[in-house]
Amino acid sequence: MSHMKGPQPPPLISFSWFLLSLLPAFNVVLLVVFSGLFFAFPCRWLVQNGEWAVPAITGPLFVLTFFSLISLNFSDPGTLHQGSLKEDPMLVHVVWVNHRAFCLRWCPSCCFHRPPRTHHCPWCNICVEDFDHHCKWVNNCIGHRNFRCFMLLIVSLFLYSSALLVISLVFLTRTSHLPFNLDKAMALVVAVPAAGFLLPLLLLLVSQVLSVSTAERSCKGQCRDLQGYNPFDQGCTRNWYLALCVPLGSPYMSDAVWLQRPVGPKGPPVPAPSPPAVPLHSLSPTLSGEGGALQELPTGSA
Repeated sequence: MSHMKGPQPPPLISFSWFLLSLLPAFNVVLLVVFSGLFFAFPCRWLVQNGEWAVPAITGPLFVLTFFSLISLNFSDPGTLHQGSLKEDPMLVHVVWVNHRAFCLRWCPSCCFHRPPRTHHCPWCNICVEDFDHHCKWVNNCIGHRNFRCFMLLIVSLFLYSSALLVISLVFLTRTSHLPFNLDKAMALVVAVPAAGFLLPLLLLLVSQVLSVSTAERSCKGQCRDLQGYNPFDQGCTRNWYLALCVPLGSPYMSDAVWLQRPVGPKGPPVPAPSPPAVPLHSLSPTLSGEGGALQELPTGSA
């Protein structure tokens, strides 16, 4: 009797899911409220006194931050759809990445063998390609298809918070000779949380810059097979190019299928058939992220 587990149905909407969805909504409201206080009070006073550069700088930063936050909330992180009931969990698949063989792990929830760096998110109940982490601030996974939007949000939010803090301090300095009023109170209300967000945002930005530069991921489970050698690392410049500039293209699983080699549960690997009329090395320019690191499958044994 087969012990293969069928695809799990999507989880029903629960009260806990509703609570998790409140945090992204609260973040959007918080951004709009503090921005409104800034533009209505200290920014208005500075504009009335000839400082037109203030809205010219903070306005585009607010639009960029708001747009990236909303986009990240509803973006597709790189979901790999559920497999077929015909898939055999005992069958072993091997994929080569930069001359390094990876044994693909079976996902009992989605019923397919996960490609390298694909992880099943317990919060979303999906397998995400090139999984980095699940961000509770936006209630969404960060993966292959929305990592660029995530980086854009971090950079724009850091610059916007820095601008709010600096301009609020400039306003308080220029009005130090005036009595305390509502404009000063609102400037303090904006400056305090902006200063509080700067250090966490800076640490997050530095960690993501290091992660992209070394082609690593925040998810600790993605590094358990590397053993000190990262085959996805192609140098700092090439890593940034693959992460931010290469077209996303089609899902990684469909392009990597020819690089898989089924073997028995305990037997030696059996070479997979070559794709008709298409050399494997010709596929690499069309892949992005970790797919760009895939090399030609050796014709000999593993």
